[in-house]
Amino acid sequence: MTTNARRLWLGVLLAACSSACEKPAAVVAPPPPEVYVVGIERKDVPVYLDLVGETTGFQDVDIRARVEGFLETVDFREGSFVHTGDLLYQIDRKPLTATLEGAKADLATSQARLDKATGDVNRYTPLAAKQAVSQEELDNARAAQTAAKSQVEALKAAVEKATLDLSYTRITSPIDGLVGTTKVNAGNLVGRGESTLLTTVSKIDPIIFKVGVTEADYLRLIKRDPSRAGGEPRAAGIELTLADGTVHPQTGSLGPIEREVNAQTGTLGAQIIFPNPSAVLRPGQYGRARVLIDTKRNAMLVPQRAVQELQDLHRVAVVSGGNKVEFRNVKVGPRVDALWVIEEGVQPDDMVVAEGLQAITDGMTVRTKPMSAAATTQASAEAK
Repeated sequence: MTTNARRLWLGVLLAACSSACEKPAAVVAPPPPEVYVVGIERKDVPVYLDLVGETTGFQDVDIRARVEGFLETVDFREGSFVHTGDLLYQIDRKPLTATLEGAKADLATSQARLDKATGDVNRYTPLAAKQAVSQEELDNARAAQTAAKSQVEALKAAVEKATLDLSYTRITSPIDGLVGTTKVNAGNLVGRGESTLLTTVSKIDPIIFKVGVTEADYLRLIKRDPSRAGGEPRAAGIELTLADGTVHPQTGSLGPIEREVNAQTGTLGAQIIFPNPSAVLRPGQYGRARVLIDTKRNAMLVPQRAVQELQDLHRVAVVSGGNKVEFRNVKVGPRVDALWVIEEGVQPDDMVVAEGLQAITDGMTVRTKPMSAAATTQASAEAK
């Protein structure tokens, strides 16, 4: 072996010996993850029932033509407010006026016949007693009088009917309310064979909000106080949220409730009555009514951000002694602003994780930091 070969071999041995003698570097464990925690909040929580429905007039009156004739005028501004007795339509009066005059003439003729028959009876009665006229003549006079009386009564009824029909040519509003658009314009024939619908007048102050209460909600409510079944509704202070998200200024009260559950929809119809002095609400509008049905006393609440949802399961992460994480399944109640009522699964003195859930697992050790109320509200609002 040459001198250079020896030197190379010696260098390799020294390098191998140096590598074998080095100690392995120490592995430093990462610090536990940091999470933000909050305590259980305790307070009384109102429980509401939200009901979707539609407005309808407190009183809706269909205006119809009650006699046949040509519509002469439309005497209102469509979509305006009208008062009781305001003229809405006029139907051509001339044919009905002629009918009334003919009925009056027939009545006058019949009255003349009755007067003659009555005079004959008055004249024949003393003569028949003296046998100056026959009894048959007196009986005929009396029969003629009776027939004339019946004819007069029939013609009086005809005159009354003709007078009434003539009055129907002036169509007025029966209530104060909001009138819709006209269904028939001037010049059209109305009332032939049917009472033609002309328009509708609705009383909208107050206004009715019709809702459907599900069978399950009805049972839940009535079982709390079965004695109220069939009694006068007492719920008041009901809020109405409109389609644009605003709340109607006036609160409503519960009105009539239907007798039976609708078999097709599975709901029980109910009416909520709302004052509507500014006429903002119109029939046919949709909205959501919120009815206070209960108050949970001293309920336990956590931020909505602290609750994990998986299908029908809900769970929270509780930090127990030794900063160990424990995931618990919980039963949730109603949501209140940025908080969520927890009915089962936590204790009043528990601390739950409100921020950092994605980085932890069950049984993990964590570092905790308290979360401020402002941060809790903001985090919950972002989670919505």
